[in-house]
Amino acid sequence: MSDWDNDGKAGWGAESTPPSKQDSEAGDSQAPEERRDWKLIEKLVLSMQSEQRKSRRWGIFFKSLTFIYLFALLFLLKVPVESGLKAAAGPHTAVVEINGPIAADEEANADDVIAALRDAFEATEAKAVLLRINSPGGSPVQAGYINDEIERLKGEHPDKKVYAVISDIGASGAYYIAVAADEIYADKASLVGSIGVVAGGFGFTGLMDKLGVERRLYTAGKNKAFLDPFSPEKPGEVAFWQNVLETTHQQFIEQVREGRGDRLKENDQLFSGLVWTGEQALGLGLIDGLGSARYVAREVVGEKKMVDYSRKPSPFKQLVDDLGVSVGSGLAQALVQSRLELR
Repeated sequence: MSDWDNDGKAGWGAESTPPSKQDSEAGDSQAPEERRDWKLIEKLVLSMQSEQRKSRRWGIFFKSLTFIYLFALLFLLKVPVESGLKAAAGPHTAVVEINGPIAADEEANADDVIAALRDAFEATEAKAVLLRINSPGGSPVQAGYINDEIERLKGEHPDKKVYAVISDIGASGAYYIAVAADEIYADKASLVGSIGVVAGGFGFTGLMDKLGVERRLYTAGKNKAFLDPFSPEKPGEVAFWQNVLETTHQQFIEQVREGRGDRLKENDQLFSGLVWTGEQALGLGLIDGLGSARYVAREVVGEKKMVDYSRKPSPFKQLVDDLGVSVGSGLAQALVQSRLELR
């Protein structure tokens, strides 16, 4: 501790001792080393802070990117399916597409098709409704729903005609829908008809015997295992199922006769499940003329402007379907289910 002497000069008190030369030399020798250590520590701390800042920036970037991705994904899932231009400017021909297999889990399902039909019929500037069909058929229930709804909407809008136009194929359940239209058109090479019912599956009993696999099935109700693919066929069950097919076939025939009326040229083959070209179908009265959708809109309806009211799957669902995610489940269903189809 320093104090001041009588002359006002700094000095060392009685209890204080000045630093020795040895201590001074030791302090001088350690100071540069300590300064280097502190500089290294300072650099390390600054480096760590810099890395933390960079890490935070990248963290914010990736979190933002994830948020944008999830937001876009949610948007694609929640965005309503397209229903066409419901308020199109000027008169037009309303188009409703029926593409691919007709089933509850397909694009051509009754809910979406019926919703599109209602929009098309309710559009005041739609001069007519055109069903553009390209389908091999499918569920008789889904096809029946659509057929019934077309008839109901025609009753509510008697001044608005319905035209069905078949492109590549309009068979079975697709033709079941088409007969609800006022007129049906197709290309001369289109495939039309196939008025019949089919149900199929697979039997694995022989394979199971070869593999040494034992089937164990427990049911309550003697017919609960009806047509089980892993059990031998029973004549009684086959006869019962055949009766179901025949009944459904007769319902199909009745709808065709009701829709086509005296335009049909009936023969022994007409309702046998055979399919004809558009040119042959015209001779049998299954269609009313040859032509494309644009031809019908332009020449028959008289309004060449076409507006598509079809409901489309969301982009996300389309992407998933394109990637084939549902292939496995579809294959499993095909192997174990016996599904009734108009084909």
